[in-house]
Amino acid sequence: MFGNMGNMGNMAGMMKKVQKLQADMAKLQEKLKARTVEVSSGGGAIKIIINGEKQIQSVKIEPSAVDPQDVEMLEDLIAAAVNEAIKKVDDMMAAEMGKLTGGLNLPPGLF
Repeated sequence: MFGNMGNMGNMAGMMKKVQKLQADMAKLQEKLKARTVEVSSGGGAIKIIINGEKQIQSVKIEPSAVDPQDVEMLEDLIAAAVNEAIKKVDDMMAAEMGKLTGGLNLPPGLF
């Protein structure tokens, strides 16, 4: 009978740890949303700043990248920069969450 009491105490302790982890992760996510990442493509012809919510904050295009005869190249450079910016935000989020969870290998989407 008393053996089960120990298990219940362990379970309650584990639940408290999980709740604290959830709260810490929520705080970290809010903090990371405000962070920005800068990415460039085309040797700096295109520069994009994106925040942690994956919202583009600014786009800078060097005049030399604007060629009316080759709009497709400009489109490709912008697409490459945006895709890289999104990847960098994902990597930043994963790295920071990994620090918080201490490499627990939690399944994606658990929190």
